Amino acid sequence: MSLFGKFFNRERKDDLDKGLEKTRKSFFRKFQEVVVGKDKVDDEVLDELEAILISSDVGLDTTVKIIDRINDRVKKDNYIGTTELNEILRDEIVQLLAENNTKDLEDYSLVTETKPCVIMVVGVNGVGKTTTIGKLAHQYSKQGKKVVLGAGDTFRAAAVDQLKIWADRVGCDFFSKGMNTDPAAVAYETVQYAVNNNCDVAIIDTAGRLHTKVGLMRELTKIRKSITKKLDTAPHEVLLVLDSTTGQNAVEQAKHFTNATEVTALALTKLDGTAKGGVAIGISDSFQIPIKYIGVGEGIEQLQIFNKRAFVDSLFEK
Repeated sequence: MSLFGKFFNRERKDDLDKGLEKTRKSFFRKFQEVVVGKDKVDDEVLDELEAILISSDVGLDTTVKIIDRINDRVKKDNYIGTTELNEILRDEIVQLLAENNTKDLEDYSLVTETKPCVIMVVGVNGVGKTTTIGKLAHQYSKQGKKVVLGAGDTFRAAAVDQLKIWADRVGCDFFSKGMNTDPAAVAYETVQYAVNNNCDVAIIDTAGRLHTKVGLMRELTKIRKSITKKLDTAPHEVLLVLDSTTGQNAVEQAKHFTNATEVTALALTKLDGTAKGGVAIGISDSFQIPIKYIGVGEGIEQLQIFNKRAFVDSLFEK
């Protein structure tokens, strides 16, 4: 078994390292510039480290929390050299993620053994929501599970067609009522379809944009109630998909969606396209929601299970 568990193999570690390359180059280079020539962690080093974390989109509140923790360790141990700062910073970030209920999963396990397991997927247009759904369906299908995708994004042009393409590609079931139909009705009938056809998993897409934010959030609340009306234990998971390249805008999106519905997990996409991968740390800390998946490339296998230590270590590797 590898350091990060049997699931986190070398191929996935390579994908992670490549996906975080932009963030790592930016973060690690700046980090090295801070500690070069220094023999101890003092206020100047901590101030510069604070600036690095903020520039990596970790967020102000989370950055202050990390710096305060490091400062407490410096005071407690009386002396900490800059060579130790690397490992201390890693440990504090990993611990922070652990406190936010982010667990290291071994595989793409479902949150319940109840059939069907209903996953409601939310997020604004353009974040990679439909692609994330398709990649998840692929992983569950590989496990031999029967999956149905529900086309609940009925307002965006071609959204239904895009999800159908993914269903065909994965080889799973597909349920749709077409464009401009009631999303809540689609969600209800997708769950009904899953029950009637003995599906293991029902993944329901939702709209990412209406004329107003208030309208969108009300629609999500309505969809969730519709799912629960059909199956009182569902949805078993509400997965919020966020685009890492948007930085602090992703934080604002998370605020709106967590106000509208009970988000239980996060998927962060497009980490390979940004130098601000630190947003993963800030979002998880700000909302106390576990990160479950990260997108590190366009390939169908490149939606990874999030591993705290692997993620943090990849940020620091030369």
